Amino acid sequence: MPELVLEIDKLTKQFEDFVAADAVTFTVSKGEIFGFLGANGAGKTTVMRMLCGLSMPTSGSAKVAGFDIYNQTEEIKKHIGYMSQKFCLYEDLTVKENITLYGGIYGLSSAHIKEKMEKLLKELSLTEDANKLVRGLPLGWKQKLAFSIAIFHEPKIVFLDEPTGGVDPITRRQFWEMIYETSRKGITVFATTHYMDEAEYCNRVAIMVDGKIEAMDSPDGLKKTYNGKTMDEVFYVVARKAKRQAD
Repeated sequence: MPELVLEIDKLTKQFEDFVAADAVTFTVSKGEIFGFLGANGAGKTTVMRMLCGLSMPTSGSAKVAGFDIYNQTEEIKKHIGYMSQKFCLYEDLTVKENITLYGGIYGLSSAHIKEKMEKLLKELSLTEDANKLVRGLPLGWKQKLAFSIAIFHEPKIVFLDEPTGGVDPITRRQFWEMIYETSRKGITVFATTHYMDEAEYCNRVAIMVDGKIEAMDSPDGLKKTYNGKTMDEVFYVVARKAKRQAD
């Protein structure tokens, strides 16, 4: 039986009379690429914030990397990586300084940071740009650097919140090659995206509608169930049931 990195059971978040996440239940295995989809207002951001230890649930249960989201949030933060849709590195620091800073935040020793940094810069072809301010890098390179730093400490799972927004198709494909490699290393990838072609790259996909998971399966399984040729067609059929507009 595969090792479970996420175990979510009836996870609920309610704000007064508004139920942002309604009894959400699913599991995600080690090394799996799990796509988490939904229109604006579906509740996916609320769920992700709870899983990252940034928001306390109203009810239900969840374990992230084996840690309970109610009383082990600090342990969760040590064993996850996170990359937001907005660029999350410091643009007034150099590439090298950003890597050093985050490596320290993740608790790595100076020697370990130096060793891993040299390898990372070589992999990203950024060795000659190590002392360049991050603001001077093209957006695609910034995103690839941010992703690499998010997994620099080799977490159990990395959460990606629309990581390829605004980048060109070629860079998006390169970014997903990095995701595949991360998965092969045994790191679980939990990704939200508005690009339905990217949903095709996931092992499984969950689609949220009005705070609930309306559909969940492999891309091929979903296309078969909803008689769609593409994930775009599947998403349209499932998401058009939505009644609310904002988280």
